[in-house]
Amino acid sequence: MKITFKLQYHTIWGENLCLVAQDRKYPMQWNENDIWSVTLQNCTKADLEDYTYMVRKGPLIWRTEWKHHSASPAKGQTEIFDAWIDCPIAGCPFPREHQAPKFDIPGFRGSGIAVPVFSLRTEKDFGIGEFHDLRKLVDWAAATGQCIIQMLPVNDTTRDGGWDDSYPYSPVSSFALHPLYIHLQDLGIEEDDEFKKKQAALNALADIDYPKVFKAKMAYIRKAFKACGKKDMETAAFRKFVKENAAWLEDYAKFCARRDSDAPELYRWIQFHLDKQLSREVAYARKKGISLKGDLPIGVSGDSADAYVHPELFNLDSSAGAPPDYFSTDGQNWGFPTYNWTTMAEDDYAWWKARLRKMSKYFDAFRIDHILGFFRIWEIPAEYRSGLMGHFNPAMPYSPIEISSLNLPVEGLFHEDPRHPGFYQPLIGPDTSALDEDAKKRFQDLYNDFFYHRHNEFWRINAEKKLPELLSATGMLACGEDLGMIPDCVPSVMEHEKILSLEMSMMDKGRPWPYLSVCATSSHDMDTLRMQYAGSHNGEDPEPRICRNTLEEHLSSASMLAVFPIQDWLSISPSLRKKDFMSERINHPEDIHNHWKYRLHIPLEKLTGREATELNVQIQNLLKDNLRFNQ
Repeated sequence: MKITFKLQYHTIWGENLCLVAQDRKYPMQWNENDIWSVTLQNCTKADLEDYTYMVRKGPLIWRTEWKHHSASPAKGQTEIFDAWIDCPIAGCPFPREHQAPKFDIPGFRGSGIAVPVFSLRTEKDFGIGEFHDLRKLVDWAAATGQCIIQMLPVNDTTRDGGWDDSYPYSPVSSFALHPLYIHLQDLGIEEDDEFKKKQAALNALADIDYPKVFKAKMAYIRKAFKACGKKDMETAAFRKFVKENAAWLEDYAKFCARRDSDAPELYRWIQFHLDKQLSREVAYARKKGISLKGDLPIGVSGDSADAYVHPELFNLDSSAGAPPDYFSTDGQNWGFPTYNWTTMAEDDYAWWKARLRKMSKYFDAFRIDHILGFFRIWEIPAEYRSGLMGHFNPAMPYSPIEISSLNLPVEGLFHEDPRHPGFYQPLIGPDTSALDEDAKKRFQDLYNDFFYHRHNEFWRINAEKKLPELLSATGMLACGEDLGMIPDCVPSVMEHEKILSLEMSMMDKGRPWPYLSVCATSSHDMDTLRMQYAGSHNGEDPEPRICRNTLEEHLSSASMLAVFPIQDWLSISPSLRKKDFMSERINHPEDIHNHWKYRLHIPLEKLTGREATELNVQIQNLLKDNLRFNQ
């Protein structure tokens, strides 16, 4: 049908409007009295069910509506006259509605737990945490007045079942869930003597034995598929799942089948059950007032289904990483390709939007891992391993004329920019020993300008082209990991898009923690609270009282959310804290072959039992005293 959309909106110079329907943008025309209009010649029912308007400044999305429109025109109606939808909540700081209403309450402050799914432990597990365990964690969070559970990525990382597969930030699919998080008993696996024996042996281990767990669980999963797969695949629920996930599921299933010399049906069936199990726990959590917070890895592996099916979206000749920082003096090489943002922009970042929409089915909030990657990435040519050999992409490198005008040599100070042959970027670790004092000063000024000032506007625009597109795709609360070497343009973009920053005492940014932030005592990449204290007190284990005081300092801050690793929450309990606290760190970022094996030393059942009464009362009181108690 032919429909004309009209909207009255007063713009300033340089602004224009567009209609967005089914992720397609339709530029609108200005008419008298500030009426903007556009006509869709072949407007579909789907276009009318979900559409919105955006204000643009040149190539940038500058303003979005609070929520989307839906229209049901009468028979013969050819015009729809809309009003711009602003936030109806006085004092709400956000420009877009969140799917969890609590985040939009003015002045809302909450608290939560950070723990990887694989680290959970219950009496019914099979050597590793599962989606099924989230229910007990949700019960504990609700009982103590917390409101959010933060996880590490839960995507499939399977290659050969070895230790390298334990790395959660190297998924083989940005959409598929990890098979090891499946609860075997829900697949119909009988808990016979053999099952109980294997289960007991794996659950008795202090840490996860990833290769053993993978081998044992996958054997049972295949057994369950052989017994129940055909029947499951004939159900309406299975057919519905396959249809709704067709954009990625078929390619992923074929990718796995080629890898394992197996049938694609197995992998569709596994994903069907994973989705069912996680969706059940998500519904339970939301009913209890608990939001799950996911983690969006900045990278996707070069040997992933995504890169195999869509190689045009990736720069497969390079790896992403980070320059030297708090986490690693040699920089980091994460081992996955960088993105070809130019190609991604051609369809308005459809792959990213699909990825985020899949996440939003399970998560009400998400952490953007290394948000700097949306401004620029530290890119390392494939022939190098060290992060010291990286360069910024995109960048504005120096020409030979600019360098020679400063009477500086290229050798030892610069390297050629692979994306701009004949132009040069300063080395992150230059050798200035052969320079005289004047030359050292000239190079230092250039170095500081390049790494901290030269790109500010360039990178700001680069991020503003992407982030509004992605943030508008879902109703998840966005939180950015903005630690490390941060250019000046990042805070202003995060403020404009209302992305929560990450605040930690050990990585002070030289300003008070803002309301739109998440504060934390530590992360999976860092020492726990007790380890930090021991590091500055000759190995001494801090008393629970000291840990409690540190948590209270964070809880009393202005930050909207205070989210602590579960290890740090347990540190305030004399009876429940782990004795060997030096074994509680999850990751060492400088080691790309780190074994991600940390598992809780106590089952979650204990956290809602009598033994945890004192701990739970302490947490309740801390949250009530600091106005963070979730009713």
